[in-house]
Order: sequence, then structure tokens, then C-alpha cells
Amino acid sequence: MTNLYLLFVATLIVPGATLAQAPAVGPPALCTDRPSKATSACTVPKGMVQFETDLVNWTKSDVDGVRSDTILYTNPLLKYGLTTSTDIEASITPYQTIRTRTSSGVSSIHGIGDLFLRVKQRLTASDAKAQFAVEPFIKIPTAKLGIGNRKVEGGLVGTGVFSLPRGFSVTITPEIDDLENANLDGHHAQLVGAVDVGKALSSKLAASAELWTAQNYDPGGHVRQYSADLSLAYLATPILQLDVGTNIGLNRSTPGLQAYAGVSTRF
Repeated sequence: MTNLYLLFVATLIVPGATLAQAPAVGPPALCTDRPSKATSACTVPKGMVQFETDLVNWTKSDVDGVRSDTILYTNPLLKYGLTTSTDIEASITPYQTIRTRTSSGVSSIHGIGDLFLRVKQRLTASDAKAQFAVEPFIKIPTAKLGIGNRKVEGGLVGTGVFSLPRGFSVTITPEIDDLENANLDGHHAQLVGAVDVGKALSSKLAASAELWTAQNYDPGGHVRQYSADLSLAYLATPILQLDVGTNIGLNRSTPGLQAYAGVSTRF
């Protein structure tokens, strides 16, 4: 009764006062799938929208005397929190250029990229030391032939994120894709994997080093790709992240160099 009386008096003297006010609890800090190739296990908070994009993305490839440069002029990914553990995602490159140089000259192709639709389902608590998620996706062929293959393709991504002492984390992302054959006469599998080691350098800055591979089992020839990737992410505000990174090809089948800078935010 004494506590209730004191609360009544306090309310009369100071409108809105209580005996013990709990601190306001806001949405969690921004968590993104950028900048590494590994996929995070986190999802966008329910009812919120998240935007992640390259500002510029340049890839260089040299194979048998053929030099190719691919430039993406932004590469937006839009996410919406459907539930507390599920989000839906859409991504498309609005404009890109592929420039090819050979001994006979230079050719270029320009245009929109393919549309990717995804659903990410987190399987564990958002604050768990080990988090897991699955993410099926489908590719809608919106790109012209030469940029894309004009075929519907899809796949399934799984991910596990493990928090370690001293600000370290390890992310493991296996993936299986159902791709059209190079001669467009059927489908084959591609296995993709990434192992990423992250380190929080401060409350705002994080670095990561990653090994990535793709094993493409096209009937016309098995293509093996490997890369070593480095990136930095800076959390300018709780809902604004800036990042830069580079991916270095480790064999002839992998583009020799990829460099990018990007931004992510939520609203």
C-alpha cells in the first residue's frame, strides 16, 4: 500500500513519473549479409525494411589472353522482416557493363541483371552463441543473353555463425545450386562454400578474412573456383554501415580481382 501511495503522489507532482522507470528497449543493431560472401544468420526485425547495396563493384578476369571487366553500378538488396525470425528479400543490379578485350578488339554489353528472390529463416534465438539459418532462393531471368542465360535457376543456402572469445566469430555457409547447363539442354548442380573469420576491432569497426569456393558440375566441364577475401565494415550509426572489400582469385578459373564498396541501412 505504501508503494502505491508514493506512486500516486509522484504521479500528481511529476506527470509520467514512476517508482522505477525501465530503460527503453529499441530494435537490435544493424546486422547485414555484407560485406563478405558468407551469409549471416540474422534476419530483419519484424515490420522493418533493410537496404544493402554495393555503391560500386568491379571485377577483373584474365583467361587465355581474354580480359574481361565487369562493373556493377549499385547492386541493391531489399529485405523486409516478415516475422521475428523470417525475412523476405529481393535483389537486382539495375545496370551493369561487361567489357571484353581480345587481340581482335574490344566489345561491351550493358543492361539490367537478373532478379533474385529469397526467404531467410533463422532457426535459433537471435542472441544464441551459435546461430543457424536457411535461405532458399530463385533467380528470375530478367537480364539479356550475355549478361545472364535467360533461364530460371535456384538454390538453398545454409549458414552457421559461431561467437568466440575476444571478439572473434566464425561463419560457415554451405550452398547448393540448381543451374542450367552451359549448352542449355538441362540442369546440373553447383556446390558453394565459404568460411569466414571475423574480428571486432572496436565497437564500430570489424574485419573479416574468408576462403570461398564454387564447384560447378556442368556436363560440359567441371569448373572449380577459389578465392581469398578481405573486408572491413564500419558501423557509423546503429542503423548505418559502410564497407569495403576485395576478393582475390586463387586459380585461373576464378576472376583475378574483385573490389567493391557498399552501404547498408534500415528503416
